[in-house]
Amino acid sequence: MRKKTQVADVNRSLYDIKDKFEYSFKTDGLNEDVIREISAQKNEPDWMLEFRLKSLGIYHKLDVPPWGPDISGLDIDNIITYVKPKTDLNVTWDDVPEDIKNTFVRLGIPQAEHKYLAGVGAQYDSEVVYHSVQENFRKQGVIYLDMDTAVKEYEDLVRKHFMKCVPPSDHKFAALHGAVWSGGSFVYVPAGIKVEIPLQSYFRSNAPGAGQFEHTLIIVEEGASLHFIEGCSAPKYSVNNLHAGCVELYVKEGAFLRYSTIENWSKNMYNLNTKRAIVEKNGTIEWISGSFGSKVSMLYPMSILKGEGARSDYTGITFAGEDQVLDTGTKVVHAAPYTTSNINAKSISKSGGVSVYRGVVRVLPNAHHVKSSISCESLMLDSDSRSDTIPVLDINNDEVDIGHEAKIGRISDEVIFYLMSRGISEEEARAMIVRGFAEPIAKELPLEYAVEMNNLIRLELEGTIG
Repeated sequence: MRKKTQVADVNRSLYDIKDKFEYSFKTDGLNEDVIREISAQKNEPDWMLEFRLKSLGIYHKLDVPPWGPDISGLDIDNIITYVKPKTDLNVTWDDVPEDIKNTFVRLGIPQAEHKYLAGVGAQYDSEVVYHSVQENFRKQGVIYLDMDTAVKEYEDLVRKHFMKCVPPSDHKFAALHGAVWSGGSFVYVPAGIKVEIPLQSYFRSNAPGAGQFEHTLIIVEEGASLHFIEGCSAPKYSVNNLHAGCVELYVKEGAFLRYSTIENWSKNMYNLNTKRAIVEKNGTIEWISGSFGSKVSMLYPMSILKGEGARSDYTGITFAGEDQVLDTGTKVVHAAPYTTSNINAKSISKSGGVSVYRGVVRVLPNAHHVKSSISCESLMLDSDSRSDTIPVLDINNDEVDIGHEAKIGRISDEVIFYLMSRGISEEEARAMIVRGFAEPIAKELPLEYAVEMNNLIRLELEGTIG
């Protein structure tokens, strides 16, 4: 009997450990009274309450987007929109409650802070429970706070930018976010300041049947630079959870921002996140994205290249296993001349998993001398899996240089045979091919900051007799 192999799912034992569901406050339902209670719990200024109520009205008017994967299994009306853990924000790690602290210790967060990071934020369900930034960066004027604190301490700056990049009218889940958002991070880097060590926020969802709606707002002023890392995970439950966060990035003239994300949600999570950057003249945004979990993902980081010479680079990889539909990609709007975008997307699917690249590159009429390169590669590890590439190129100027390349395939039996003829086992041969496929993107991920990254990228192969 011939020996066959299969690629095992990522080992999630580390992430599926559940804490006891305890809270000091939670909401039920979605109505005006709930929104007022969330705002009251946070002691927010009046303008934020008004913004939340306006967003709720927009939410009720909008329909779920008719395109994309099926999300009918998501019962939005019964999602818990706000869960406050039994702790307040802590400025020292020792003050974080033991059960919550142990969760982050298992994920490698405190070790990463001590070794690699200029600052750390840790969110548990709906609230940030720990936040810190190195003193030397604070002295240079770098602001790194949880979003709820920033709304009160830097009210004018937040109000000027909050959901201006992603308005609530953008789509139904952006409106939901505007109504019930909680937690997240606020970063401000003054002009000319180079934050040479990454900042990181880690979002952990523990409550069953809940939504997480963190808001991240980053402003990198003229000539400044920053690397921001976002990590996410959740244990698996028998009920569906929702993640509908929002990321707004403002990259000013000549500034640089790298935004790295590793999303490792459980397979009961609907991940409907919205991320967008506005890039001014000669500014650069780099998106590094790894998606390794969730039941359904719809995630398309967007770059609006507003200023002449602005640049966007997107590097992403997804791994869809059984009962997963990962619909991901990126959007770029070339709104100015001499702008550049590079897109490098890879996906792996197995055991009936579905990977979809959905992307848009739009060149506006005044955006001449635009350059854009799109590369999409998909690797299917069995005949049950599926991979689709759905690119849209909307070109409204003739003076452009744009190329698109897409490759979809399976592991070649000839390549396996060749490697086995050199004394390599079938399992290792398949592992080598998968690692080689993922390596160009995997090397861009911030693997050094937590043990989680190694667990996500390493694909284990198991042999079965059949």
